[in-house]
Parts: sequence; C-alpha cells; structure tokens
Amino acid sequence: MLEQDSREGSIKMEFDFDAVNEEDSPFPEVRASVSNIDDPEMPAMTLRMWVIGLVLCMTASAMNLFFNFRQPAPSVSPLALLLVCYPIGKFFAFVLPITTYRLPWYFGRYEFSLNPGPWNIKEHVLVYIMANVAISAPYAINAIVVTELNYHVDMDYWFSTLMVVATQLTGFGLAGMCRRFLVWPASMVWPQNLVTCTLLNTLHAEDDEEPGSITRYRYFLLVLGGAFFFYFIPGYLFTALSVFSWLCWIMPDNIPVNQLFGVDSGLGMTIVTFDWSQISWIGSPLMYPWWAEVHIFFGFVLFFWIITPIMYYTNASPPGPEPSTWDLAYFPLNDSNPYDRYGNIYNVTAVLDADNRFNSTAYENYSPLYLPATYAMTYMLAFALSTCVLVHTVLYHGRSLLNGVKKIRVEQDDIHAKLMRNYPEVPDWWYAVCFLGFFLLMVVVVEVWHTSVPVWALLLSLALPILYVLPSGFIFAMTGQGITLNLLAQIIPGTLMAGNPVANMIFKAYSVQTLSEATSFVQDLKLGHYIKVPPRATFLVQFVGTLLASFVQIGVKQWMFNNIPDICTPEQPSFLTCPHNQVYFTASAVWGIIGPTRQFGKGALYYPELYAIIVGAFLPVPFWLWQRRYPNSWVKFVSTPVVLNGVSYIPPAAGINYSAWFAVGFVFQYLIRKRNFAWWSKFNYVTSAALDSGTVLSFFVIFFTLDFPKGGLFINWWGNTVYTKTADWNRLALKAVPSGGIPLD
Repeated sequence: MLEQDSREGSIKMEFDFDAVNEEDSPFPEVRASVSNIDDPEMPAMTLRMWVIGLVLCMTASAMNLFFNFRQPAPSVSPLALLLVCYPIGKFFAFVLPITTYRLPWYFGRYEFSLNPGPWNIKEHVLVYIMANVAISAPYAINAIVVTELNYHVDMDYWFSTLMVVATQLTGFGLAGMCRRFLVWPASMVWPQNLVTCTLLNTLHAEDDEEPGSITRYRYFLLVLGGAFFFYFIPGYLFTALSVFSWLCWIMPDNIPVNQLFGVDSGLGMTIVTFDWSQISWIGSPLMYPWWAEVHIFFGFVLFFWIITPIMYYTNASPPGPEPSTWDLAYFPLNDSNPYDRYGNIYNVTAVLDADNRFNSTAYENYSPLYLPATYAMTYMLAFALSTCVLVHTVLYHGRSLLNGVKKIRVEQDDIHAKLMRNYPEVPDWWYAVCFLGFFLLMVVVVEVWHTSVPVWALLLSLALPILYVLPSGFIFAMTGQGITLNLLAQIIPGTLMAGNPVANMIFKAYSVQTLSEATSFVQDLKLGHYIKVPPRATFLVQFVGTLLASFVQIGVKQWMFNNIPDICTPEQPSFLTCPHNQVYFTASAVWGIIGPTRQFGKGALYYPELYAIIVGAFLPVPFWLWQRRYPNSWVKFVSTPVVLNGVSYIPPAAGINYSAWFAVGFVFQYLIRKRNFAWWSKFNYVTSAALDSGTVLSFFVIFFTLDFPKGGLFINWWGNTVYTKTADWNRLALKAVPSGGIPLD
C-alpha cells in the first residue's frame, strides 16, 4: 500500500535504529561503496569545515576561471580538493585547541569549538560538496566575454556578477524541488557518487588488515602511486602510448585506415590506449553500471561504427522525403568545427558586417555552413533525444511522477532513507524561494542592463530546464550521464529572435546552466544522503559556496581583462587565447545571426534531420509495449534515451574514448564482478578513485613543472612525434574539394 510521504518541513523524526542494523541497499553497487550505519552526533557544520572549505573552494574557483581562458587548460577538480583537504583537516584536528567557547547572550549563547574532535567524514564531504558545485568556471562567463570582446557591448562588474549568480542558483532551487524523485528513492543510484563515497570511506576507515589481505586504504595508496608515476609515460615521455594509433603509424597516408582506426580524430577501432585520461574521458568505466555501458557502446557501434561510415563513404545523407547529399566526404570524418564549401573551417566573420550583424549578400557570396559526418550525426541524435527522453519518462516513470506530485512515497525507503529520518529536512519552500528569487534577479539583469532579451524569452529559457530536469535526472542517476540543452537552447532563440546574437547567448547560458547546475546540485544532495549529512547543512554549503565563488570568479575575470595584455588573441604569450569563448562566439554567430532556418529550415541542407524528432517520439513505445506484454523479457532492460544520449560526447570525443572505455568496463564491470564479486565489492570503486586521483595529480605536476614554465620543456623523439605525421592527427578528408569549391545546387 502506498503511504503518505513523511519528509515535511522542519519536523525532526525519530527512528528505531536498532531495527535496521542488518539492512542494506538493494543494489550491490551501493552496498559495495556506501556505509549502512550512521552516527547522528557526529559534527558536520564545524568552523574548521567552513574555513578549509571556503579557502580551498575560492582558491580553486579563481584558478579554474583563470585556466578557462588558456589553451591547453588544466583544471582543479573537486576530487583533487577532496584529497588535499584530508591532511589539512587532520592537521587542524591535531593543532587547534579543544576548548569550547560560548558567545554572549545577545548572540544567543551559542557554543562552539575550534576543534570538536577528529576530522570526520561529514566535514570532509561538505567540503567536497561545496567544491563540486562552486569551483568550475561558470558557463555564463562565455556569454559575458563574447558580448564584450566580439559584439563590443560593455558589461560592468555588477551585470556580470548578478548574471552569473542568477544562472548558477536558479538551478539550485529547481534541484531541491526534485528531491522526492531523484534523491530519496533507492533506485536513483548516481554512479559518480559511489566513487566519491568509496574514496571517503577509504580515507576515514579504520579497518584492520586481515592476514593475506590488504586494507582498502593501503590498496588505494598503492594504486594512486602507480597511476601517478605511470602517467609520466603516456603524458610526457612517450605520448604515442596515449595516441596509440599503431595501425596509422604503419599506413600514415591511408585516409580510410586512419579515419576508422585513428585515435585523435578517427573512430578508434584499434581499441587500445595506455592513457587513463583517454579511457575515462567520458567517465570512469569502473563507475558506470554494466547495463548502461552495454547501451552506450551499442549506440556508439550502431551510429558511429556502422551508419556514419556508410554515410561518409557513400557521400550521402540519411534517406528522407527530400533526399539530398551532404557532401560529407569533403570534410574530416570526425571534427567539431563547421566547414565552408572550400573545405576550410567556416569563417564566421566573413558573413558579418561592421556591426556584427548578418550580411546576407556576403553569405550568398561565401558559402553555406557544412557539418562533418560525426557532427551531423550528433545533431540528428540530439533531435531524436529531445522527444525520446520525454516520451520515455512519461511511459516508464509516469506513475512515480504522479505519486510524487501527490506527495505519496515514490518507493519504499531503503536503509539510507531511514537513517536520514533522524535529521530535519529542508522545507520545499526554501528551495521555491530560491528558484523564484533568482529568476526575478535574472529578469532584473536583462531589463536594467537593456540586453534586448524580452521577459517572455527568459520564461521560455527557464521552461526548458523545468521540462527536462526530471528526464535528465533519471538518466544521470542511473547511468552517470546527463542531458544537455545546447541544441534546443540555440535553435529556439535563433528562430524566435533571429539576428540577435546577444539575446541568443543569454538565452542559451541561462537555460543550459540552470539544467546543468540543477543536476549537479541534485547529485550532491544524493551524496549527502549517502554519507548521512544533515540536509540543511548540505543546503547551506551549496548556497554559500556557489554565491561567494561567483563574486570571486567575476573579480578574477575583471582583473585579467584589465591587466593582461593581448588576452584572447592568438599571439598572447601565456597562451591565454580564450578557446572556449571563440567556440561560443562561433555558435552565437551561426545560430544567432545565420540562424537555424538556413541550416534546418524547409529546403535547407540539413532539413531531413528534423524527421529525427518524430522518430525519437515513437522510439520508446514498442519496447514499452513489449515489456508490458512480456514483463520478464530482456526488453525490460532496454532504455532508448541512454542509447541516444550516451554518444553525445562525439565530437569532440573520438572513437577511442568509447572503444577503450568499453573494453575496460567489460573487464571490471562484467568479468571481475561476475567471477570475483568479493574483490569487486571491496576494490572496484577504490581502483577507480585511485586511478582518477593519481592521473590528476600527475597531470598537474607535469603541467606546472615541465609544460608551463618558460614555454615548456619537451622531449623531441620518435615516441612523441610519430602520431603527428598521420592523416588521423592532421584530420584529412577522404576527397579533395573541387576547384572553385563544392558546387551549389
């Protein structure tokens, strides 16, 4: 029988913990990485947590904002901060006085201690949660910089800050209102959190080493050290082991071989690479559930190893009511750049006038915009996914959504949900106030600073993440991959506000960032749920960390553009060339100025891709009907949105990022899990966390000691250059463009 959900307001609910000591999660992945016990008296919101968390997060957010403008661009990951803050927390616990202090009566006689005991897992995870949502460069910074540099519209400090705050924290309010669907149910696993939980439990575990075995912490240190030192080989000494396109080295001028078996721009049919950063480019293969890996790799093989090469080598487009040719063979098989009819990367400035407005005459005299084969396939899959994921959510999760809206329990509580009853929940109205308040702040931003974005467009940009947050959250929670709104958030304003690139960028930034931040915040809410952190503590660290980081990052951006000469130019001596902003500018010009009508409208070159919207809407239906007719059939495991969404990283991802990823996943998530479940349960996620951590630390050491100082110190030998002489590395096309360019029909 369905029961009324009891998580309401600020009621603190008591629970008989003795009755659940032997309970555990129904999912083996969760049992292997998440503790099923809790100490409600363990301090979490300590002063040292705030000091360590804010200092590290503000520093890392400033560094990531700085590196965002550099090419190549390293980044400080939340995982790195998780490792850094552990010895700092232990040091604080060792040196700070244990004395308890009491504030005067006019401050409520609140008692606190600088050192409430050993550095514990709840303090540790709150620092990580703060970092996970606060230290990345905000997506809206691209819109701000492009508006200033390319469209010559002055955006002052307060516009920039308030826009970043609004785009970051609207998603925060949206995330909180999705908890009953995406956090509390046990089936919402969130695979990334399992790696983090394993690392945290490993660092804070006190298990004794049994005879003939090894503790998880010692194993973690050994693997981390091995990954750290090993990465010096593919990352610096012998980089050909990273780009291990050995077949292309043998036949460097054979274009089809390089396109199919290449590692840099090819489809990765060689499968082998010795670089963990290549293997884990789309996420650690030790983190994803096996069923999700099968779905993703099936989609990759179908769409990029079968259909795309057929289209490319026949120089054709998909069949449709209006057949056309896309001239794919004149461009690289896999590339993230658009091209013109002369086979060159599309020169957006050639179709703009002096005021950065669209020049139709120049466009007609220059060229239509052509997409490489994998880029065209990605757009087609994105169109199909836009409807497929909505239909799938209604069919497979409709009852849960309805029950959640009625505040009826979506699922029976597992042990983790039961343990969380001991803490007062965050009232829904806290999140609702944040959601409405920061939306109104965004309205103020676009109106006061005259951005030419109408309020109705802002409402529409907010409607997209509201519509997709649950479908994206369901997929993210079960597979580790979220959905992006990039395509829809460019096409919709490009159609409704044609010729207005600034409005297009702001619409896109608000829509994409709101959904991205919402899923990121929900992910951290689930992490707090797993570690048994009081929900109100999670709420505060997420809110405060994100808010303060926004001010710091805009301050860093203002300083950089006021003090660094030649920033965002190709000649900048410190390589601060702003690569992300160039891509953002190109997208704003293509979608905001040239417009989607010229790309996908009636009679346009890529008009047949729109039929994927219809196909996507019907794709989940036969599988849903079959599993209802035959509930025990294997079809019940099929998830069409995962098949479509799993390959969305191509481009810029290459085939090796999928083929090598699946090969490693097959070993760990299928073979080892099936044949030695005890080892897998104890060490699988520890291995993933150690490989990630060791590789990240090694990368930073290499970058700051060998690559960055004084222009870099490079070893020039065959093992570091052989792959640069191949058609794969140079992204050569199958056919040469005819003299005078591709003929226009």
